[in-house]
Amino acid sequence: MSADAPATPVCLTRGGRPAFVVNVEVFLERDGRWLLIRRGAQEAHAPGMLAGVGGKVEVDGAGLDVLEETARREVAEEIGVDLTGAGLSYVESGFFVTDDGDPVVNVVFRGTMPPHAQPVVASAEEVEGFLWVTAEEAEGDPDCPLWTSRSLRRATAQIGTAR
Repeated sequence: MSADAPATPVCLTRGGRPAFVVNVEVFLERDGRWLLIRRGAQEAHAPGMLAGVGGKVEVDGAGLDVLEETARREVAEEIGVDLTGAGLSYVESGFFVTDDGDPVVNVVFRGTMPPHAQPVVASAEEVEGFLWVTAEEAEGDPDCPLWTSRSLRRATAQIGTAR
């Protein structure tokens, strides 16, 4: 990389403004444990790694509460759980560049898994499997990247403060 090259990729809109993928990630808690997915082996970014459930905002889903609606859609698509009416709380947002070069704004939410919901691998291309862990257990897993561990710790810290 030359000294003149930008540190991160720059994508521009037709109007010349910076453009980003907007991703939403959800950490769901039940009885003090958190559901993490193992990303599918074919995923372009972080294949096989542990993450919250999530995905990109889609143009046809844009409107009011687009981030929360994206969170609910992704949870239904990936693990077959309906979060209609379930509360979601903002945890954090961040910026990263995917393994294949896309600049991404990531928005993280936390929620409580509905009492009788049973997650399943509903999209095998995106989700290889899932597990229920504490934040400490996630930190000790070699497949849990730093960013997932950090977001999970922040989601855990909100228990009792944002219900």
